Amino acid sequence: MSKKSEIIFMQTRLIRLAAEEWKMSIEKVINLFSKAEVLGYIEAGYGIFHCEGDEAVLEDISEFIKRKGIRINA
Repeated sequence: MSKKSEIIFMQTRLIRLAAEEWKMSIEKVINLFSKAEVLGYIEAGYGIFHCEGDEAVLEDISEFIKRKGIRINA
């Protein structure tokens, strides 16, 4: 699998995990990730993120979103 495919696979896993953890629809998570530019953040941090578990990465993403002043449960 190419690195780009691995990044897309990670982004997809994290969207699904966020929807489950945050009790949101996938559509709402995608909108939130888009607003906060999370997919680019995942791509930029992939070198570190691929060594961590998805739960740890999702926690990092939560903090990233909060630092941008965006409420997850909005």
